[in-house]
Amino acid sequence: MADPADIRGWQRLSDDVTTSGRLEEHDVARLAALGVQQVINLALDSHPDALADEGGKLAAAGIGYTHIPVPFDAPNDTHFAAFRAVLEQAPKPLHVHCIMNWRVSAFFYRLHRDVLGMAEDEARALMQQQWEPDRSDRPEWAVWAQFIAPRAV
Repeated sequence: MADPADIRGWQRLSDDVTTSGRLEEHDVARLAALGVQQVINLALDSHPDALADEGGKLAAAGIGYTHIPVPFDAPNDTHFAAFRAVLEQAPKPLHVHCIMNWRVSAFFYRLHRDVLGMAEDEARALMQQQWEPDRSDRPEWAVWAQFIAPRAV
């Protein structure tokens, strides 16, 4: 099955990892057809675009589910540590999503650059396919610019 490019913000990072924005009910079967074994959701359940009972719908399709709710105005290192821990243990292939693929792209940017040793320009190019959280013309995103700032791991 081909990647479902019509899912908001769809991005394939590797043979075993895909990302996107929000999922809709019909996307569950499409992820199952791709062989996805685990879904990680970084969005809040309370978002109007969130899929109701996402975990239950994925479980019914035989897909594992982990929810790490990351408030858009308050991402932190605890969220990132939980994300890393799940990635290390989750069965593959896996799919990681939020609402717009903004949270996810920032999390993978940090992972690629700070943990996996990917070159800065390569990691940034992957993130910027979805979002540029450190744009100076968007001061309301300053918390994200701080979140992706280089740090020791």
